[in-house]
Amino acid sequence: MLAVHFDQPGGPENLYLKEVAKPEPGPGEVLLKVAASALNRADVLQRWGQYSPPPGASNILGLEASGHVVTVGPGCQGPWKAGHSAMALLAGGGQAEYVTVPEGHLMPVPKGLTLIQAAAIPEAWLTAFQLLHVIGQVKAGETVLIHAGSSGVGTAAVQLARQAGAIPLVTAGSLDKIKAVEKLGAAAGFNYKEGDFSAATLEFTKGAGANVILDCVGGSYWEKNVACLALDGRWVLYGLLGGAEVHGELLSKLLTKRGSLLTSLLRSRDKKTISGMGKVLGCGACLWSPRHRGPEATWARALPQNYKAELVAAFTQQILPHFAQDEPGSLRPVVDTVFPLKQVAEAHVYMEQNKNLGKIVLEVTPVP
Repeated sequence: MLAVHFDQPGGPENLYLKEVAKPEPGPGEVLLKVAASALNRADVLQRWGQYSPPPGASNILGLEASGHVVTVGPGCQGPWKAGHSAMALLAGGGQAEYVTVPEGHLMPVPKGLTLIQAAAIPEAWLTAFQLLHVIGQVKAGETVLIHAGSSGVGTAAVQLARQAGAIPLVTAGSLDKIKAVEKLGAAAGFNYKEGDFSAATLEFTKGAGANVILDCVGGSYWEKNVACLALDGRWVLYGLLGGAEVHGELLSKLLTKRGSLLTSLLRSRDKKTISGMGKVLGCGACLWSPRHRGPEATWARALPQNYKAELVAAFTQQILPHFAQDEPGSLRPVVDTVFPLKQVAEAHVYMEQNKNLGKIVLEVTPVP
């Protein structure tokens, strides 16, 4: 099969298509013929040699994909059969003609969505779902500040925050991006290139600050984040695009706010890791449902034994039904641009220029 490859870390010019062995599904795995795979910042970082895949994961780029089931490996107990369309959360391997996927990491393609749109869902939307509901434990009426609000994760988080009854605010690098994200449900947006998002957040919230901050920037934003964090707020860090170094009195300022600094990554979570996810006691059929939020909810920690599969199952049950495109207020993946797989280098250049609003998708196998 053909797969995206690079011989040494560096710029996008190092990327090319290489013929490699087609993978075979092992126990509990499904072989997927890939129709499309979305690009993520992790792919860019891996290409630069700054983000290695987790142990045992494919070295091929691609953290999410859509396509059709080809074969099912031994021991699979799920509903997947040859020919089924599906989308997949991956630790790597999506930017190729075929990829093997643990059956619990597959999701059905929502009715009415194309495989191109479906490829833009798994990594971005599951990340946003995890950050908001599992890590940040957002509640109705709370204010959520979402950095990189026009990114794939950002556009997903805005819609999920609205669905949960929260008030999403975003930062973005242009007025056009802010207007576009406001159409998705953001209550307000702040251009980080032209003003102080921290002051703007405090002004919008009448001094109260943001209850939850979703931060993929890190070091360069720490002081402004703490300044606009509400009392007892949760600062959820999931990236370091602005660097890892912190200079100053972070701990004392965070302590003054009684704030929580929470960190999370999705890709590196092992399939068998005991999670820190919560399940509402007394409601075994419903994981992290917004209707159970509030002081009456009791949370049990470390219940699921398979973090990613449990996350996928919860997302499939609670969120996927809301992607129906013919309903008002439905969720939708935002696709900015589609590149053929052979133009993967151009797609990386486009991402590094920060031009995209939503997801950049690579079309692997043309869909009739």
